[in-house]
Amino acid sequence: MAHNRLILITILISFTVAAASRHITTTTNLVNDGILHLNPSELELCEQTYGFLPCTTTVLGNIFLISVYGYLMFCAATYLSAGSELMLEVLGPGIVGGLFLPILGALPDALLILVSGLSGSPGTAQDQVSVGMGLLAGSTVMLLTVIWGTCIIIGKCDLQDSFAIDNQDTKGFNLVGSGVSTDIWTSYSAMTMAVSVLPFIVVQFPEILHSTSGRQTSILIGLIISVCLLIAYCIYQVYQPNIQKRRLAFAKHKHVRSGILRYLKTNSFGRLLDDQGQLNREVLYKLFNSVDVNGDGRLSQVELRSLVVGMQLNINLNEDETIYKVMKEFDTSGDDEVDFEEFITGIANWLEEARLTKTYSPLGGPDATNYIHDYFEETKREQYLLGDEGGEEEEHGVDDRNPHQTTIKAALFLLLGTLVAAVCADPLVDAIDGFSTATSIPPFFISFIVLPLVTNSSESVSAIIFASRKKQRSASLTFSELYGAATMNNLLCLSVFLALVYVRGLTWDFTSEVLVILIVCIVMGVFGSLRTTFPLWTSFIAFVLYPFSLVLVYVLDYVFGSTMVIVVDSYFSPGLL
Repeated sequence: MAHNRLILITILISFTVAAASRHITTTTNLVNDGILHLNPSELELCEQTYGFLPCTTTVLGNIFLISVYGYLMFCAATYLSAGSELMLEVLGPGIVGGLFLPILGALPDALLILVSGLSGSPGTAQDQVSVGMGLLAGSTVMLLTVIWGTCIIIGKCDLQDSFAIDNQDTKGFNLVGSGVSTDIWTSYSAMTMAVSVLPFIVVQFPEILHSTSGRQTSILIGLIISVCLLIAYCIYQVYQPNIQKRRLAFAKHKHVRSGILRYLKTNSFGRLLDDQGQLNREVLYKLFNSVDVNGDGRLSQVELRSLVVGMQLNINLNEDETIYKVMKEFDTSGDDEVDFEEFITGIANWLEEARLTKTYSPLGGPDATNYIHDYFEETKREQYLLGDEGGEEEEHGVDDRNPHQTTIKAALFLLLGTLVAAVCADPLVDAIDGFSTATSIPPFFISFIVLPLVTNSSESVSAIIFASRKKQRSASLTFSELYGAATMNNLLCLSVFLALVYVRGLTWDFTSEVLVILIVCIVMGVFGSLRTTFPLWTSFIAFVLYPFSLVLVYVLDYVFGSTMVIVVDSYFSPGLL
């Protein structure tokens, strides 16, 4: 597949070179094309990228070039994605998932933004930098609206008790009865994404205050904050797998506690609490003796194991670790055995924890143990939200390839993707600028709509594929990937953009574009952080935000733009009134 794609890339480049217009190098002599004699002033000249790539001034010519260079950028994104996945097999999820995947996923966008601000003189860069801002805004908005909503529709399952049932989709397009569920880590990713817009707000302070001074300072401060947040985000992503494992292990242990309490409540020896709401020592003593097989008045780890295994909690547990934790909590004497008093004390502590977990306390009496069932269901829900589905292992193929060969192949994919993206970024920006000139369409809208389809293709396809598996775990991965890509746009790509604006002394005049990013990121970030189940109707909120973003930018920039400038100038220049 990769070999065929390389051949196709070569053919496309050959066609573009063959289609190149003639480069006029003289302005003093007439040029004869065999049909007419024209003055040089009548000829439309275009500048060739790198001095040899084709150029054109026509609409169809620029569409062709955008298609060719866009496809090459798509191939670059695909190579980077393939190389990242191969590297994941060698280095593991911490470094690759926390650093390589987010950074390499945003690399095509970052290169296009970099090229848009480096081209030519500061005046030319100021004109072309709108391409970079359009790409930055368009990528973020498209991921959080069109792709987000599409993943809801493709990944929807039947909802029961506010949870999506894996691989069960019988309700069709039921707006409230079908949807997707994610784990709690996905809501954290959404919250992080909402926080990542902070640098945009900092940069916009002078515009908010209608101040012409301090703009460069605000850009520098925004750049520093953006870089610091980027570093912190990468560090967090590196350590997140270990944090997640520890929290999941703790949740499982709480589920074991609640399971034991529920088992004790329903035992055949009698009620767990007496008429005064206190532990029924007689019942617990009978239960203790039933577990104490050898009758020595103490429970060993082997006997505790038979108690836990006999409860059939249906939890994906490491039995040795579970028994060790239970023994550690009960065995206050440190002799690796649990006597009856230690058993009573341990059960009492667990009951107290269950009471404190609920928003109410039982009033006493023999029927005041309903909170134990609620505690069990709550710990089960917590374990589910942390990404554990009761013992189902993640489906991974066993890779028996040579790690050395895998590393080399991954490095080649990454190198090829980076080179293709670096080489094609400049001509793609030039083609967009040429198409904008030929059609009088602002380059922002072209880059807002077209470029994200190219540079975010790998993330979009990956997210949709995972969503189609219709599982809570795959849905969590889907939306975490979307939130992570948007976060990296807000941090890495913005850092590159702010560095260009600051170093080249460009004007920051992107109020409407920033407003669109803020609205979409904050709305979807807060929405995603407050819930873990998304019914089908939530997809329409995402879909509506995309055309709303386009209309908002158009209205603010091209309808009220000049009027707003006149009002602001009049307000701060009373002498002009």
